[in-house]
Amino acid sequence: MATDGGVLQLHPYTMTAAAVALASAYMVWFWALSRRLSGPRMWPLVGSLPSVVLNRARVHDWIADNLRATGDATTYQTCILPLPFLARRQGLVTVTCNPRNLEHILRARFDNYPKGPMWQASFHDLLGQGIFNSDGETWLIQRKTAALEFTTRTLRQAMARWANRSIKYRLWRILDDHCDAAASVDLQDLLLRLTFDNICGLTFGKDPETLSLGLPENPFANAFDEATEATMQRFLFPSLLWRIKKALGVGSERSLRDSLAVVDRHMTETIAARKATPSDDLLSRFMKKRDSKGKAFPEDVLQWIALNFVLAGRDTSSVALSWFFWTLMQRRDVERKVVLEIVSVLRETRGDDTARWTEEPLNFDELERLVYLKAALTETLRLYPSVPQDSKYVVADDVLPDGTVVPAGSAITYSIYSVGRMESIWGKDCVEFRPERWLSADGSRFEPVKDAYRFVAFNGGPRTCLGKDLAYLQMKSIASAVLLRNSVELVPGHKVEQKMSLTLFMKNGLRVHVKPRDIASYVEPPEPAPPQGTVLIPTTTAAAA
Repeated sequence: MATDGGVLQLHPYTMTAAAVALASAYMVWFWALSRRLSGPRMWPLVGSLPSVVLNRARVHDWIADNLRATGDATTYQTCILPLPFLARRQGLVTVTCNPRNLEHILRARFDNYPKGPMWQASFHDLLGQGIFNSDGETWLIQRKTAALEFTTRTLRQAMARWANRSIKYRLWRILDDHCDAAASVDLQDLLLRLTFDNICGLTFGKDPETLSLGLPENPFANAFDEATEATMQRFLFPSLLWRIKKALGVGSERSLRDSLAVVDRHMTETIAARKATPSDDLLSRFMKKRDSKGKAFPEDVLQWIALNFVLAGRDTSSVALSWFFWTLMQRRDVERKVVLEIVSVLRETRGDDTARWTEEPLNFDELERLVYLKAALTETLRLYPSVPQDSKYVVADDVLPDGTVVPAGSAITYSIYSVGRMESIWGKDCVEFRPERWLSADGSRFEPVKDAYRFVAFNGGPRTCLGKDLAYLQMKSIASAVLLRNSVELVPGHKVEQKMSLTLFMKNGLRVHVKPRDIASYVEPPEPAPPQGTVLIPTTTAAAA
């Protein structure tokens, strides 16, 4: 060590020694941190992020494997920013699928686990302070207002009308055009278009008809897709990265900016049209409502509200239906039971003429009677939840019911996908697709699981999905309509993979061949009438004895 003109000069050996000492101290600290955490392998400075990247193609199964490795605990903790003073707060992530932990997070200590600043910042440009991206008073006002609308029978009937119109005049025609044709069709794409049209009709009172012959491009639908995809990129990578890209206007942030301009223009025109000619859609209904100060919702809030409903109503139902049809292609026995139930209902409501059965999609009352179909859809959601995981921010230090300490400023991810795949939660047949687990002993009634936090595909607690009944109605309407007239077969060699996204999309779509269904073959012939003069003596247990 020496001085040069009063400036302290360090000998190179001294600097090297100091660097080695710091590195050694860090490695000792990192080793101690690694020993305390129970999650996947971590690396210095980058934590468990390399493991996430390496397993991104099967991230949800990878998380399930990690949770399974913890035994009955079904909870682990990992670090994505292993730096002193940050690792136990901003860098710590607790991952769980323990039903008691889920109940604690979603209900018992609801106020301590909001969406949080990172989530809200990532989705703000697209969803603003809409119901799915807000907390506190802003969320509560929208929740209360929406709850009044979603509980009405008229809204469910409106959904049935929108769905049936799209099915009869567009979906059935497209499927008929592909029957016995050499060309395949992407069923996931058809379902996305159909649910998008339905939710736009319900929300705006206008059907964009993205599901039409020729499958035309729609600027608003395309822009909405691109904006959602670009927004998802923000959530997957450190916030500093997307903020820099946004400032520079490059990459996915440029795509987001351009697509949001199209979305904003469409929404401005739609809101103006609804103000001029109000209707009975959700947007018109919210225009009549008032906020906590007694004022009408401003246009930007109306836009956020509408886009939040479109995002929720389109992706979740279409994704669930895609996995439902894929599962039926593996389980033809379940498919046959679903079709037989549809036949049984239609025979009672429309008579014995099978030609009448396929003239119209099932109506609202007929759909309500499809108990086994609802069980099969619920079983699909148990194994393939549309939203496979969700994250929360920890406001204050807390201890989860299983004893896991979660410090303020850290994050909690609850894996909905993993809940349905744990033996400790669903038993040894947890990965088996078995709709009967949702039925009463005689199979006549749908019975929800007694412990609501073993099945959180529709979330839980105060944030339980308001559109749950609408989602079931829409899924039953579409599923029954397809199965009534057609069967689908997976294109040989087509690879079905999960896409790393907010919702459980199929990465390569769902390419299928469409075949006509002979619904009459599912009708049991009536028993032959006995010869004239024959006396039938019923056989009873007593008589046999």
